[in-house]
Amino acid sequence: MPELNDDKDPQPAPDEAPPPETPETPASDAAAADTPAAEAASPALTQSSGAEDSATAGAAEAGLASDAAPAEPTALGQLAEQMTSADSWLPEQLQPAWTMLQDFPLLRAALIIVLGMLAAYVVRWLVRNSIGRLTGRTNSTLDDEVLRHVSRPVFLTVLYAALALAVISMNLSSGLTSALIRVLFSLTVLVWMLAGLKISSAVISTLANIKDRVPLIQPRTIPLFDITSKLLILLIGSYMVLQIWDVDATAWLASAGVVGIAVGFAAKDTLANLFSGVFILVDSPYKLGDYVNLDSGERGMVTHVGMRSTRLLTRDDVEITIPNAVIANAKIVNESAGRWTKRRIRIKVGVAYGSDLEHVNKTLMAVADAHQEVCREPRARVRMRAFGDSALDFELLAWITEPELRGKITHELLMAVYKAFDEADIEIPYNKQDLYIKEFPGKPSA
Repeated sequence: MPELNDDKDPQPAPDEAPPPETPETPASDAAAADTPAAEAASPALTQSSGAEDSATAGAAEAGLASDAAPAEPTALGQLAEQMTSADSWLPEQLQPAWTMLQDFPLLRAALIIVLGMLAAYVVRWLVRNSIGRLTGRTNSTLDDEVLRHVSRPVFLTVLYAALALAVISMNLSSGLTSALIRVLFSLTVLVWMLAGLKISSAVISTLANIKDRVPLIQPRTIPLFDITSKLLILLIGSYMVLQIWDVDATAWLASAGVVGIAVGFAAKDTLANLFSGVFILVDSPYKLGDYVNLDSGERGMVTHVGMRSTRLLTRDDVEITIPNAVIANAKIVNESAGRWTKRRIRIKVGVAYGSDLEHVNKTLMAVADAHQEVCREPRARVRMRAFGDSALDFELLAWITEPELRGKITHELLMAVYKAFDEADIEIPYNKQDLYIKEFPGKPSA
């Protein structure tokens, strides 16, 4: 048999790469490595240890990230963060000039402020002249007042933008720069919020004073809508400020909802009267000065229509206050409404059979025409209604301008009719009973 040459290692094939060199291991490790179980377990151990190391490192990084990373910023907060670096939003044409003044931050900030003030004056001048020409062509003064309130916020917005750029140019720390920019954003929101309050008051006042006014907006409802609009503007402005500072307002809104539900249950009667007052103003079943009758028996002239109650002045000069929730669900008879804002009264009278009907008709019309508080348009009229048991039934129909004077005018017309019939020899029949006595008690009959 040929002898094996143990001194020479076999040469690797030309296409095969030489195996990597491995460090020498002790005999015991080598023996353990020769076993198939050890060969199979070593890659698994290596992979598991690597996975454990990566998991540990990932957990440590996650822990650091959870401790150091802030909450997700809002849209306005992200905008404030982005403005801390001028490179992210400054136009490319201004980049060289920005770089040249890199070594002089104070000079650069002062220059930016001066240019910003000039730009603010120019923008305000453009707004006043361009929009002012359009508003000058209208007959209303509302647009002029709105332009006057808007010009100042426009000027301050441009100026605050220049101040924000100046803060960025001073190369302050990122946290301080972001805080100052947020302050300028908050001031901008505050300026526009104050302008919105003035504009809302002007708009509501103008709508209430125009000839063809909105039915819902009237002089007595101005405080309600003024307070509501101002409250809405304050809520929107406050929410925007909270968003600028990355403050989560969800919890506050939830608390406000719970408080609103509690207040709604506690003041349900007051809220019912309030909403009924709004519906009464919108529907307008009556207005000030109308004479109304309610199905509950109250009647009188409307002297006040408020958000909580309505007041009626009766003929006894007694004022009745009725909650709007009650009067909104009641049947209302408005004697001052209809085709004419007048009230018709009826004077019933009977004349004897055999009277001259044309003479009766002319006499009643003369009584109506002679009374000063009976309307000439529409003119009074006389109607014969029925053949009564002992009289011919007539009715004098007359219109009056003030329904609350119905009782007084009826009284005066009845007296005038009686005098006129007496002068015209027109008999007003009345019930008569004739008693026939056949015999007196105790007297013998014939």
